[in-house]
Amino acid sequence: MKLPIVAYGDPVLRKKASDIEKDEADLKKLVDDMFETMYAAHGVGLAAPQVGILKRLFVIDASPFDDDEPELAKFKKAFINAQIIEETGEEWAFNEGCLSIPDIREDVYRKDTVRISYYDENWQHHEETYKGLAARVIQHEYDHIEGKLFTDKLSPLRKRLIEKRLNDISRGMVKVDYKMKFPAVKKGR
Repeated sequence: MKLPIVAYGDPVLRKKASDIEKDEADLKKLVDDMFETMYAAHGVGLAAPQVGILKRLFVIDASPFDDDEPELAKFKKAFINAQIIEETGEEWAFNEGCLSIPDIREDVYRKDTVRISYYDENWQHHEETYKGLAARVIQHEYDHIEGKLFTDKLSPLRKRLIEKRLNDISRGMVKVDYKMKFPAVKKGR
């Protein structure tokens, strides 16, 4: 089932998500719904807070980047209760976007390598290291479960330059081809 994606300005995007219990009901369905929602919106990652669920879960399918990094052709994973252990390497810029912040893309600097501990949807524990675009997508989605957005990493000047566009998004003044929930749109008007 495709879920509505929460737009910039909704308080759920600014809250730290809570852990998922091993026996949590409908976890597999939520993972499947998040993948379906992400694909419908043409994304490469989606975190549970972006669909209004304050849980430490995000899904990634980085295969669209396989032209740049062929090893990403089969990079499709769910990350449950993820904890970044370490971010290392040189910081590098990449033009990032976000399904909760449509039509805004900005260069964001992140470390090249990330070491992460997480559970998959079968509740198998993993501790893995990722580099390049895989590390970047993980860091971006991880920020969501920590209540952070890519716009938080911009300079004060860049933030001021896009402020009106961000406010327009929260008011629903943006065209998207996927379901969204806008925080500043009044119901019934």
